[in-house]
Amino acid sequence: MNLFTEFKGRIADAVAALQAEGALPEGLDLSKIATEPPRDPSHGEIATNAAMVLSKAAGMKPRDIATLLAARLMTLSDVEAAEVAGPGFINLRLAPAFWHDRLRDILRAGTDYGSSTMGGGKPVNVEYVSANPTGPMHVGHGRGAVVGDVLASLLAKAGYAVSREYYVNDAGAQVDVLARSLHLRYREALGEGVGEIPEGLYPGEYLIPVGRALAAEFGDRYAKAVEAEWLETFRLKAVDAMLALIRDDLAALGVRHDVFSSERELVRAGGVQTAFETLSANGLIYEGVLEPPKGMLPDDWEPRPQTLFRATEFGDDVDRPLKKSDGSWTYFASDIAYHYDKYRRGATSMIDVLGADHGGYVKRMVAAVTAITGGKATLDIRLCQMVNLMRDGEPVKMSKRSGNFVTLREVIDDVGRDVVRFIMLTRKNDAHLDFDLKKVTEQSKDNPVFYVQYAHARAHSVLRHAAESLAGIDIGANALAKADLSALTDEAEIALIKQLAAWPRVVEGAAEAHEPHRIAYFLGEVAAAFHSLWNKGRDASELRFLLADRPDVSIARVALVRGMALVVASGLMVLGVTPVEEM
Repeated sequence: MNLFTEFKGRIADAVAALQAEGALPEGLDLSKIATEPPRDPSHGEIATNAAMVLSKAAGMKPRDIATLLAARLMTLSDVEAAEVAGPGFINLRLAPAFWHDRLRDILRAGTDYGSSTMGGGKPVNVEYVSANPTGPMHVGHGRGAVVGDVLASLLAKAGYAVSREYYVNDAGAQVDVLARSLHLRYREALGEGVGEIPEGLYPGEYLIPVGRALAAEFGDRYAKAVEAEWLETFRLKAVDAMLALIRDDLAALGVRHDVFSSERELVRAGGVQTAFETLSANGLIYEGVLEPPKGMLPDDWEPRPQTLFRATEFGDDVDRPLKKSDGSWTYFASDIAYHYDKYRRGATSMIDVLGADHGGYVKRMVAAVTAITGGKATLDIRLCQMVNLMRDGEPVKMSKRSGNFVTLREVIDDVGRDVVRFIMLTRKNDAHLDFDLKKVTEQSKDNPVFYVQYAHARAHSVLRHAAESLAGIDIGANALAKADLSALTDEAEIALIKQLAAWPRVVEGAAEAHEPHRIAYFLGEVAAAFHSLWNKGRDASELRFLLADRPDVSIARVALVRGMALVVASGLMVLGVTPVEEM
């Protein structure tokens, strides 16, 4: 239960009751009523602007409406106090029994707690990774992979029908370079001395085993052949090999996709031509001449007629070319076709998770999606900033395997999948991220992965001790949901329940904003509240979780511990991180 949504409904009921009494006029618009946490936690748990947004239509002063509403809300058993503040805000303080019931909700729902129907089954396509199939993935790709994968899981938990997609850029010039690089390794495998890898080709060692496999398959058939005879074959072989490498890396990171879409196949199937004709039929294509880039006139600038898309009609800065001078399609034309293909497959809501170097791509692609779907589809592009990889504060050197960067797989093998996934979400996607390979494995409160996992493991340690000290008493979640929880009265205990009860709202808010890092932040806050409660019990024995002479108190506190573990596990599952029970 999102308690803020719940109380928005209760406030609407209170307005309806006042209307029935004639205290408020009929026909008021309740859509702008908001319920949220007060800025100052000492003011209570829920604040609402209801009186102020109803004032004008009701023809009444906000504080007069607030006074009526506060009196009506005070009749609710869950409300301990309803106070009018400022120009007409209402602050609600909820009774301890209300929070005890929220803990029961958690225990009954288990790790499903926080799941929402907000999405209503609406289809959402999330495209992420989409690394060029030219070699193993680097750490930057890993950040986009985690952000996209967790965002997809988050949206699914919020009730959306999610499709996870990888777009294979296998039709560009970089694939020809990959094929030429592979042909060099193929000749090397046949015993030819190739010397230093020529500039412009991929130098990584990852192509060596692929070259050997082709030497075994083809012998020397293509060793002296002209490029036209082998380029297509080597292109296909190279892309297949690199995709296998990428899929293996993704599996190691726990990242999955439902769909792999090929740019090459889209072009061959006429998808770009279809998109072009659709835009043209709507009067959005014309022949024109673009102005030179603002503030500069490149030496090679040559004004010439081009086939242009009217991107400026949909918010872009300039109109965009769809064809090159040789008549072939631009990358942008292929990208429009790809998004149009997604739309025709049923995706009316699309999210692309891309690297920071795609910043100039956002406006034009959003404009294109709006144009080609007639405004029936939306596109949100999430840009992931660079990852600064370090070890104990020093930059990590380049990898021999890749030739010029540290591979994602090397990092996973070094620190583990769970650490990589969690750390990638400790900053918002558009902020630079420092990833220190030594610090992320330290067992300290400064390591967010350890801090959260330790809270979960600590909770299960308490549960194991409870099973011994409360022998014969069922301490399973369902049994604890029926227990007397009135012994949970300490300020820190109620504060932890309030934190846990915020989980459904966090899920909905993060899903709506497309910000999966909020989950990692929330888990850190829950862990901090639990560790604080643990330390409080260590300093004051009467506040310990297990009291030998007070089984009633022990059971209530075990319920709280189990509830905390369930919420943390629920959050870690969204992150794709294993909730450990021992450390």
